[in-house]
Amino acid sequence: MLRKRIIFSLIYSDGYFMQSRNFRLQKVGNLNWLEKNYRFQSIAFALDELIVLNASKTEKNITEFAKTVSDLVNDVFIPIAAGGGIRTLEDAELLFNSGADKIVLNSLLFQDPNMVMKIIENYGSQSVVASVDCKLNLGSYEIFINNGTKKLDYDIQKYLIYLEELGVGEIYLNSIDRDGTGFGYDFDLIKIVEDITKLPLIIAGGAGNENHLAKGLQINKVSAVATANLFNFIGNSIPNARDYLLDNGLNLSNRVFDTLDLI
Repeated sequence: MLRKRIIFSLIYSDGYFMQSRNFRLQKVGNLNWLEKNYRFQSIAFALDELIVLNASKTEKNITEFAKTVSDLVNDVFIPIAAGGGIRTLEDAELLFNSGADKIVLNSLLFQDPNMVMKIIENYGSQSVVASVDCKLNLGSYEIFINNGTKKLDYDIQKYLIYLEELGVGEIYLNSIDRDGTGFGYDFDLIKIVEDITKLPLIIAGGAGNENHLAKGLQINKVSAVATANLFNFIGNSIPNARDYLLDNGLNLSNRVFDTLDLI
């Protein structure tokens, strides 16, 4: 059985990392500030993967974003997925060449499916993560693109089937309602998606403590739990959460032992 993963999501906007709540962004600091104040590099051993999302409200500068990804790769020795502002095969190539192991697509999935298929043809489905941002409205979940600003006229079942047909490898499922709240994942949304798609799920939006992570990891199709909450999950919180999850029998790799095996 494949090991499940703990992922930290970093939200990037115009040169800074951001704290997000319901997709409203607040500036936190640049990469140097993040390392100085939160010892991010030193907790990376407790993570399985890093996701970096470019949520710049202005025109997304893919070259500057790729430089940020490259700097992260130099300091953090875990797999990195990067996305936001990818419009062409060349954009994807730039991020891969900058050290990304996967790319995350959102708006492009709807706006240019032919380009998505070209990217998959070149890099493989395992290298492409589909980001799906959902919001509850009058009892139904709506899907948004463009940093959560544009609603799609797709019901969630048809959209997930569409993503499977495109050939993406994994879904990054984010609840706009729970984003940044620390109130826990939207398990009603996760249940709906789990029943529709065969694709593995990364769940995001709402994690505030290790119990939220544990509940998410116990779901069969959930391959990873993600958090972007800088203030709840920085310092010793991530290592402590991983220890708690391992102690409670969750199917995670023991990063300390795995690292020792490589020496």
